[in-house]
Amino acid sequence: MQRVLTTVTLLGLLVATAAAFAITEHLKLIKSPVYGPIVSKSFSPTCHCPTDRAQVSVRLRNATLVTVKIVDSQQKAVATLPGRQHKPKGRVRWVWDGRTGGGTMAPDGVYNPEISLPHRILLLTANRITLDTTSPKVLSARARKAVLLVGPGRSIAIQYAFSEQAQAVVYLRGRLIIVGRRTRERDKVKWEGRLRGRPLRPGRYVLSVGGRDVAGNETPAAARKHVSVLVRYVELMPRRITVRAGTRFAVHVTTAAKRYIWRLGHRHGSHRGKRLRLSAPTTPGTYRLVVSEGGQSTTAVVRVRAK
Repeated sequence: MQRVLTTVTLLGLLVATAAAFAITEHLKLIKSPVYGPIVSKSFSPTCHCPTDRAQVSVRLRNATLVTVKIVDSQQKAVATLPGRQHKPKGRVRWVWDGRTGGGTMAPDGVYNPEISLPHRILLLTANRITLDTTSPKVLSARARKAVLLVGPGRSIAIQYAFSEQAQAVVYLRGRLIIVGRRTRERDKVKWEGRLRGRPLRPGRYVLSVGGRDVAGNETPAAARKHVSVLVRYVELMPRRITVRAGTRFAVHVTTAAKRYIWRLGHRHGSHRGKRLRLSAPTTPGTYRLVVSEGGQSTTAVVRVRAK
């Protein structure tokens, strides 16, 4: 009798195991009612920018009643995205503005969408939403060189360091002139001495450097770092020259142009090369040596003494 009971028990366990296996395999073949999720990775409700809302989008295999909640890291519901709705088959979307069900702003942190169907609840654990309202801080910003000689292929590198990974944003006179391509804590951007695509006149310009993170937060204007850049098209060295009347002297000319124009007193001409050699006027006095390129010019003072 004992042997019979044992055999029956074993057969029962085998049947139950086989049934469970069959059910499991059958469930594997049943497609999920929700697929193809597209969820915002980061957003900032306070940035006043295109990423100030979090988008939640999924595909439904069939029309059904759907409720979408936002839950925190403890899987506690923070907000319900508008009520229980009957949604059609296909892609459907919801938007979260970062507020809780009570209307207050949710704290910075990581959240997940939870989708409730009539007979199933799906927590999208792989789709995290980071709510971030903290702006990047600029730790440092400087230009590698103080002078930018404008010309084809010429630019100046501005190195920066942020408190977090962010794109560099550079302003000039309140206008955005550069948006960095890469999101990093430390990197550099280049400026060609242009505003709205047009070359600037020679002079000193103050660039304002900030950061913009992936959530859309941007460094406030008052917290940006300033970088001073001297824009020139022609550079002369030395800028002050003392020479005897009628004698020869030389000036070092740096420019991106192949040829430039010079004028000293009543004489003028064109030249190419970095070394410009001229004869001083025969009459003592103070003269201006003007070297021009592309409509832009730089001046050196030439003092001529009697022989």
